[in-house]
Amino acid sequence: MTEQPNSLFVAYNQGNEQVPRQAIMDAFEESGIQTDDPRAAALFKALKKAPEFISHSEFQTLQDIAPTLFEQVLSGQLAIPHFREFCDVLDKIFTQVENNRDGKLANYIPQLERVPPEKFGLSICSIDGQRYSQGDSEDFFCVQSCSKPITYCLALEDQGEDVLHKYVGTEPSGKTFNELTLNAKGLPHNPMINAGAIMCGALIKQGEAASDRFDYVMSKWKECAGNMKVGFDNAVYLSERQTADRNFALGYFMREKKAFPKDVNLQEVLEFYFQCCSIEVTTSAMSIIAATLANGGNCPLTGAQVFRPDHVKNCLSLMSSCGMYDFSGEFAFRVGIPAKSGVSGAIMLVVPNVLGMAIWSPRLDELGNSVRGVDFCRELVARFKFHTFDSMVGLRDDRIDPRRNIYEARLGGVISFCGAASEGDVKEMRRLVARGLNPNTADYDRRTALHLAASEGRLSSIRYLLELGVDVNPVDRWGNTPLDDAERQKHEAIISMLVEHGGKRHDERRQAKKASE
Repeated sequence: MTEQPNSLFVAYNQGNEQVPRQAIMDAFEESGIQTDDPRAAALFKALKKAPEFISHSEFQTLQDIAPTLFEQVLSGQLAIPHFREFCDVLDKIFTQVENNRDGKLANYIPQLERVPPEKFGLSICSIDGQRYSQGDSEDFFCVQSCSKPITYCLALEDQGEDVLHKYVGTEPSGKTFNELTLNAKGLPHNPMINAGAIMCGALIKQGEAASDRFDYVMSKWKECAGNMKVGFDNAVYLSERQTADRNFALGYFMREKKAFPKDVNLQEVLEFYFQCCSIEVTTSAMSIIAATLANGGNCPLTGAQVFRPDHVKNCLSLMSSCGMYDFSGEFAFRVGIPAKSGVSGAIMLVVPNVLGMAIWSPRLDELGNSVRGVDFCRELVARFKFHTFDSMVGLRDDRIDPRRNIYEARLGGVISFCGAASEGDVKEMRRLVARGLNPNTADYDRRTALHLAASEGRLSSIRYLLELGVDVNPVDRWGNTPLDDAERQKHEAIISMLVEHGGKRHDERRQAKKASE
């Protein structure tokens, strides 16, 4: 018995039992899966060696290299189905925000004041590994306070929630990030301010050598980043240590209040904190780290479970309430996305179950947040439904939800296929067929995708449907065939193509039926 081609192959073949190699490569490119993705490296290598037209058996061999990713891409089942359109909007926001030159460089750490102020980088990574970057996305910058969510997660992994929160609280402080203050219990208010991050650092790998502790932290940063390069800026570290009077004061204040665990070496703890702030990454790498948090602690590019999901949930909760310095409440109200900023001009955003985003622009507002970064976030939620509470029942507006397929969100099922055909969106038609949809299926008026494409003059849709071998003469409930629709609208090229493939008018079909009887 001959093996039947799978639905993916059927969706992409050109009617000659072959799939163009370029069609597969285009699908991957448009999906946002990049060539350096470790999950797809072997597949991209095999695609380069594949023939221009791929047979069913060759197609199956390719699919077997990375079956889940292959199916997700070709059937459009990634976190953001219309990724290119999504990125087009991000490009527009980026260009708009780039004109904002308000703010000043951080001046209390000399090295940060020397960064070129016009630098502006943006990167995103979805939970399925779809990536996009713009601007200075490959320039390295110090993470500064963006290190705090990772430090907190590492402390949670090491100590557990119950133990950790005996030493640090969970409430916003209502004061500046380096304020010389503790809560009513004599503890840091939360892990997202300096005192809390210093405390969390003291709880990571207690008792081990300082060098081993920092090596461990660096390895975890790299694991979060899908093994992309994570560096260390020694100049910033030295600069920060030399201007760290306030952080030393915080450390001694906490020691005076007996906030630290026993036998903590305060000097080493503070050095460790300065080192964590001096880790350097690109926005490209930071977006993958943010996506790891968005994905419940699982790195999208490697599948490594870096953090426990419940620990990530705690971290995102605190990022939502405490992550943007004294602007945290306003940011939660206006933007509604868990985020953490740093005085290097970085902002790390996490849209749970969707994507991670990193923005870097060094000019800061009076609260220490990137001016362009905050501006970008506001524009982002003005266009997309990313606010935590945008899923509220009854909440309706014209913003886009990029998580949902455009046609399925509007119509659903078979109607979405007809809608795509009527708009000439062959890529979407392919994705729906790849999911197993029968291209001959009709809507409630018995009108097929071929009817709609013929009526609207969509030559590309007609060509694709005929390549699939659909019935060229279906009759709707008014007795019309696709050829009737094409003639009514005077689409001459479509009339010729339908006739060439055996298309008939309804009266011709009826006469042929009588003759056969």
